[in-house]
Amino acid sequence: MAARSVAARPARASLRLFPDRLVDSELSEIPEGWEAGTLADLSKLNPESWSKATRPPLINYIDLSSTKWGRIETATTYAQEAAPSRAQRILRPGDTIVGTVRPGNGSYAMISDEGLTGSTGFAALRPGNMARVEFVYLAATAVENIEALSHLADGGAYPAVRPEAVAATQVIVPRDDVFVGFSSVAGPLFGKLAANDRQSRTLAALRDTL
Repeated sequence: MAARSVAARPARASLRLFPDRLVDSELSEIPEGWEAGTLADLSKLNPESWSKATRPPLINYIDLSSTKWGRIETATTYAQEAAPSRAQRILRPGDTIVGTVRPGNGSYAMISDEGLTGSTGFAALRPGNMARVEFVYLAATAVENIEALSHLADGGAYPAVRPEAVAATQVIVPRDDVFVGFSSVAGPLFGKLAANDRQSRTLAALRDTL
């Protein structure tokens, strides 16, 4: 009997995460207690930037061409005076970056390393707390949302959207306990992906050296 009671606790906890009633919202029906919102409700847009006065001596720079479909392929290190003028976005682990020029090209990723600087061609989203990191990334880079940005892009040779368009992406916002529960499962998986990616880059650099 005691064993059955202990086993039932996780089940009861899981049930509390999933309301049994749907209510109307501007995004159709959503679970009771959840809200319709945007990524701007969950994160800050482009929260930090370098100026000429604050740029560090060395800049580890990523641009749209080095970031594809969730993976940062390379980061290029520049001396302060040689860095591209677009090297301005200060990036922190947990940030999501989405390319605003030709957004359909899939130049997006979650930042997992310290010390990176991104191009101003990215919209950088910094979640309000760490429990929202994975949710913000998955919502911002969902296929339908990237396609929506592609349709909004305008301009001749370089169709683009404003960073504010990325932050305005509509999402269903769950309760805080759902964020925490989801992050406890998704966070370790993203951590393993980041570790595998670092190992892959290290092995590639070793191969090139040999």
